[in-house]
Amino acid sequence: MERAEATMHIGELAERTGLSLRTIRHYDEVGLLEPTGRTVGGFRLYTHDDFGRLMLIRRMKPLGFTLEEMTELLRIIDSFGSDRAGSDDPGESHSPVQTHNPVERAKLDSFIAQAVERRAKLEQQLAMADEFLELLRAQ
Repeated sequence: MERAEATMHIGELAERTGLSLRTIRHYDEVGLLEPTGRTVGGFRLYTHDDFGRLMLIRRMKPLGFTLEEMTELLRIIDSFGSDRAGSDDPGESHSPVQTHNPVERAKLDSFIAQAVERRAKLEQQLAMADEFLELLRAQ
């Protein structure tokens, strides 16, 4: 007997991820996050895997990745069959992705390098913002 996977409507997904309904619908329209299914009435249904994928997308956003870059990275991750990349538990240990396709691995390594570089820039901007706040508070 096959067990049905638990699903949630877009409102619950939005609440759990902190993203707006509009953003989630947009991600569906551009192909970043398609719902796993739909109700008889046409409402989107999402699974825990969809939630994990959306969390991965949400984590890319502050790093300034374009929709096209996000699409490519998700395609690469999907090609590895990685179901843990978007895990909602930041404390989980993640083993390195293993693949026999060196081209896809090189693309993933490039995304990792870009993410590291973009994070460093954000860290510099945060340090400047902290300095600015100190100057204001000293007035």
